[in-house]
Amino acid sequence: MGACRRRSPPRDGKEEAVFLRRKITLPRVIALGIGTMVGSGIFISPKGVLQNSGNVGVSLIVWLACGILSLFGALSYADLGTSITKSGGHYIYLLETLGPLPAFLRLWSEFVMIRPANMAVVSLAFGQYLIEPFFAPCQAPALAVKLTTATGITLAIVVNCWSVSWAANVQTVLTALKIATVGLIIVPGMMALGNGHFENFQGSFDTSLLSLDKLPLAFYSGMFAYGGWFYINFVTEEIVNPTRNIPLGVMVSLTVVTVCYILTNVSYYAVLTPQEILDSEAVALSFADKVFKSISSVIPILVALSCFGALNGGIFAASRMLFAAAREGQWPAFFSMIHLQRHTPLPALILMLPLIYLMVSIGDLYGLLNFYSFSRWFFLGLATLGLILQRYRHPEMPRPFKVPLFIPLVFTIACFFIVGTSLYADPVNTGIGCAITLTGLPVYYLVVQKTRLPRCCTSKFNSLTVKLQILMKVAVQEVQTY
Repeated sequence: MGACRRRSPPRDGKEEAVFLRRKITLPRVIALGIGTMVGSGIFISPKGVLQNSGNVGVSLIVWLACGILSLFGALSYADLGTSITKSGGHYIYLLETLGPLPAFLRLWSEFVMIRPANMAVVSLAFGQYLIEPFFAPCQAPALAVKLTTATGITLAIVVNCWSVSWAANVQTVLTALKIATVGLIIVPGMMALGNGHFENFQGSFDTSLLSLDKLPLAFYSGMFAYGGWFYINFVTEEIVNPTRNIPLGVMVSLTVVTVCYILTNVSYYAVLTPQEILDSEAVALSFADKVFKSISSVIPILVALSCFGALNGGIFAASRMLFAAAREGQWPAFFSMIHLQRHTPLPALILMLPLIYLMVSIGDLYGLLNFYSFSRWFFLGLATLGLILQRYRHPEMPRPFKVPLFIPLVFTIACFFIVGTSLYADPVNTGIGCAITLTGLPVYYLVVQKTRLPRCCTSKFNSLTVKLQILMKVAVQEVQTY
């Protein structure tokens, strides 16, 4: 699509060739899984889960159910990732199992809505927690939060553009830090329970405030907190020994995160009343103010770094979906190019920047959560449905890691149930999400299929691609990695 290959002096073998290296070892796989899940979710979602579940007991059940559902989804994706060895996650699995149109609609919704909104939620939480201590006891101005947020987004993009190893090392360090941060919340909560503080658990299953039509929104908030389990599959071609490390990585990361999330929520309820959680804009900050007092300002900074880790991991993984789509011919070829020296997908990374900025400027945390959740979980359900169909169509296909069919079946049904009921519970945001997804249809038929694209437009587009390629020092992949 107008892309020119690099013309340079002869190279002495594969080391200088342009391709994405396998640098993601098992510890980095686990760090990516844990690091993208444990971000802003556990620090902002407890309010949304409690608000929509109606009581403490049901909220804890929702957290456990979300962990089990996420594990089912992750195991299904591990099956797909070890049999379909391309990077790209959801997009590639839909392309290989259900065809090009569902894959493109997933890609379209991902980069027009899901990815920018998700990154905006995480980065807004980063900005809010980082800057809040400097304005205490007052609330931080919205403009200051958004400026801090924009700085964090830019830094994460720069790190990912500069080096895959840098991005992976940052992810590993911040994952260790965020587990320590979660520990700082769990330990005081368990100590409070040990001292007999069970008063906030009285009437835990009082059904007077339970509203079944809002329960799907509680699952949205909970599933958002677990939402990073699929990122491992976005970088399959960069994982060392993927047939072993993908299944092992998802099982370890989901188990650790589920246990941490349940204990963290129990700790919140041991220290804060349900009303205090509902009134708080930053639950972890309210917890720190009550427990740590003199050093409470340290906790929000640690939480902010945790959010930055999720932001870094999400950007690292999501750029590979765009890279894979461009390589498959469903996105401009320029975005499948790799920097000649850095060996990073530079164009795919840079495209994400203005889209996230836009969402940050117009969105709020909880509105954004409901806004993009419809499309995210609808396509996750389609991907695991594709796994089921593929089992029947291609029983001979090698599957190094094979899960029982009931696992993807349960996950698929759960996704479609939550999506369906959300249309009733929050018709405005979910309706907007559905409408934006469908705007990809004319783009697919008019542009991707190229049925009506004038030749003059194609020529100009190709010329622009070559100029941008020279400017950014990027070239198409020279070594097949799948």
